[in-house]
Amino acid sequence: MRKEVTIYDLAKELNISVATVSRGLKNSEAVTKSTKKKILQKAAELGYRRNTFASNLRNKTSKTIGIILHELNSNFTTSVLTGIERVTAPAGYDLLITHSAENYEREVTNAMNLFHKRVDGIIASLAFTTKNLDHFSVFFDKNLPVIFFDRVDENSDRTYVIINNYNCGYDLTRHLIGQGCKKIVFLTANLGANVYAQRHKGYADALRDARILYDANLVMVKDLSENSGYQSALEILKMHPRPDGVIATNDFIAALCMRELKRHGVDVPQDIAIVGFNNDPISKLVDPQLTTVNYPGKDVGEIAARYLVNQLKGEGEQAEAHRIYIKSELIIRESSLRNIVNK
Repeated sequence: MRKEVTIYDLAKELNISVATVSRGLKNSEAVTKSTKKKILQKAAELGYRRNTFASNLRNKTSKTIGIILHELNSNFTTSVLTGIERVTAPAGYDLLITHSAENYEREVTNAMNLFHKRVDGIIASLAFTTKNLDHFSVFFDKNLPVIFFDRVDENSDRTYVIINNYNCGYDLTRHLIGQGCKKIVFLTANLGANVYAQRHKGYADALRDARILYDANLVMVKDLSENSGYQSALEILKMHPRPDGVIATNDFIAALCMRELKRHGVDVPQDIAIVGFNNDPISKLVDPQLTTVNYPGKDVGEIAARYLVNQLKGEGEQAEAHRIYIKSELIIRESSLRNIVNK
């Protein structure tokens, strides 16, 4: 294997001091432009790479932020990462992204790997099966900032960034009730996760406030895979009397369920009104276009990253917990408008 080129090698080749080479590589004004040019040319010629890791360790920082995600294949996740990068890149931080695939043990492993890689802080969204935050204690103990988003432990004393999922669930349900729906399916994932538990609570309370009996048989807990969208539709078709409304806790599942229902002759929204969640691009591509909740992932990412970077700059205390609620918005489209005659 070829030997790594060092600043000592550059100094020897150029017959100048190691200190001058070091300053030149850092674009110091103490080195003349012509000497800097020679240093950079020789560095490129010999394939010199600056050891930023060693440099950062000397400064007791890695300039790296660890990201723990529960999934990668979603528009929401992509939007969050975009928001994070908008803040961290100008601040000089690199991102180290890990993926738990909804598995607690893998999340624990990812957290420890990021700790041993000496990341300066963590931005995390928890897996379905995560029961506590014990695996983040190594960061808490060293006063390293950890910011949670979306999937969080709302009972913890840690900073997190979320939307008001309860209000979203309530508003979606009230909207369908306002369209004349009385038998509303709630298609969701693991109710142990805060996002789905709170949306479900909003759904249940909206039914109660409208004096509609809550029916546990209408709550369908799925894994939110592609197959679950089709299976949910088939289960709905077998119900008697048939439901007249469906709330799906993401747009992808709502779209798949709607397509399968339509394939079996169901008129959406007149027979069954359907709403989704997230305002993913698919919500505008399906016919009819999907009523949904706008969950601004970029805003979530930007705010989470800003809080973390501010703490790293000493502008915030890790011990101070912040509950940050991002504004969401109900977007009403044709898939739920039963009281409007389509032209």
